[in-house]
Amino acid sequence: MSEELLINISPMESRVAVLDNGILGEIYIERHHKLGLVGNIYLGTVVRVLPGMQAAFVDIGQSRTAFLHVNDMQREPRPVAEKNKATKATKHEINEDDATANASADSLAVTPPIVSAQSTEIVPASKTLIQHRLHESQRILVQVTKDQLGSKGARLTTNISLPSRYLVYLPSSDHIGISQRIDGEEERSRLKTELSSLMQTVNLKGGLIARTAAERVPVDKLEEDIYYLLQLWRTICARRQEINHHQSSELIYQELSLPLRSIRDLVHADTEKVIIDNTQIYEQVRYFAKEFVPFVYDRIVHYTAEQSLFDVHRVEDDLRDALKRRVDLKSGGYLIIDQTEAMTTIDVNTGSFVGGRSLEDTVYKTNLEATHAIARQLRLRNLGGIIILDFIDMLEQQHKDDVLESLQAQLTQDYAKTKITQVSELGLVEMTRKRTRESLGQQLCEPCSTCQGRGFVKTAETVCFEIFREIMRCARTYNSPKKFTVVAHAAVIDLLLTTESDTVADLEYLLGRVITFDVENLYTQEQYDIVLD
Repeated sequence: MSEELLINISPMESRVAVLDNGILGEIYIERHHKLGLVGNIYLGTVVRVLPGMQAAFVDIGQSRTAFLHVNDMQREPRPVAEKNKATKATKHEINEDDATANASADSLAVTPPIVSAQSTEIVPASKTLIQHRLHESQRILVQVTKDQLGSKGARLTTNISLPSRYLVYLPSSDHIGISQRIDGEEERSRLKTELSSLMQTVNLKGGLIARTAAERVPVDKLEEDIYYLLQLWRTICARRQEINHHQSSELIYQELSLPLRSIRDLVHADTEKVIIDNTQIYEQVRYFAKEFVPFVYDRIVHYTAEQSLFDVHRVEDDLRDALKRRVDLKSGGYLIIDQTEAMTTIDVNTGSFVGGRSLEDTVYKTNLEATHAIARQLRLRNLGGIIILDFIDMLEQQHKDDVLESLQAQLTQDYAKTKITQVSELGLVEMTRKRTRESLGQQLCEPCSTCQGRGFVKTAETVCFEIFREIMRCARTYNSPKKFTVVAHAAVIDLLLTTESDTVADLEYLLGRVITFDVENLYTQEQYDIVLD
């Protein structure tokens, strides 16, 4: 598969599009006035400790206090024998996605420890309950693993992970892990041996994880990464000690900008081009690539044509389509995607596709095609959390297995960690996808001011009947009005003067009062006022 990275820079925002064989697969957007927090390290202040939730709220200088759960804090030191036993069991089973929160440009989990003011040694926690580990007004080094989502504050951890091109440094850990995406046992063994040797050579304390990009990378490149990470950690510790104790919060380390993160995390051997439409960012990216990702240096291209880079590659059209509920399939079938607070549902429909041989064959082919579209939409829209896939019911077990296998195969290209259940008797598949930032819809859209996010409004007829009831209520309550004036949306007034004109006349006769109407174009269809004259 050929892949291209398009980097579009404007005064308002930076955008990175990943094209798979010319088709938009992923989009990353960073507004310059609202930079993402994931990966940033802060010296925060504990504002409140909640023993009932085993969590704490920490002030990191943002509009909302951030959330820290006890499970995201450093664990207690274990006895040596137990530690060695656990290490042997997990050294070959490290998931790079868990350690780095998918190590992607939009979500890079960086995880920090509490550091003593006198040294860079990690201060171990003595008890497991959060009320015994934290107290209000305590200063604590934390790292953001999830951006603010809606009304929820950022998610924090006290387990730092610092990423480079090939490695992830874990100052508060003590193991060497290999990304699960590296399959070869010989290569995994080589990386483990070489990293262990390098850590002893440079006297590096902590743990390391070899990222997928480290596969078949020579030892000298790994050594360069280790020295870079060691120096970065020392800088963070020094910065921590320099902070004024009177400040409630302070940014200690800020993640790279989106264009540089995309070069570090998204570029790989299949990347044919990196096209950039801004001269300054083009030079920055070339300098960064020459230092850290030299193999892609000659593939970086400066785009200078007048037509927009995203327009040339139809990215803008794909972005508009990604905000729609309906996704059409080539066969004539379609998907309906609905995102709610609790979960996302994706419904598969045959649409105009009638197939050829039998109903079962038509359903089977539609579901298979849908797995490709679903995997692409999950990445493109960055849908996370609980996801329910409503495939069309299939009778044959082999067909169900094939659809599930196809879905799993398509999701192997996803940077985010996913987990899938079996196809149920109703054709439903439950899955989860790791979420560390807002979805594309949440990032680019806001709830409709007319329907308040419901997705529908009351019909004009329903509003008319509400107006009739309100007029009768006012007539019983107030005896003095001689006339009622209804102020409403044009569609409602039009219905009152046409279809419901007989009802209006009957109401005037019953109440003995005149009813007049005024159109207010600024009102929504559900809004109305009744003026008493």
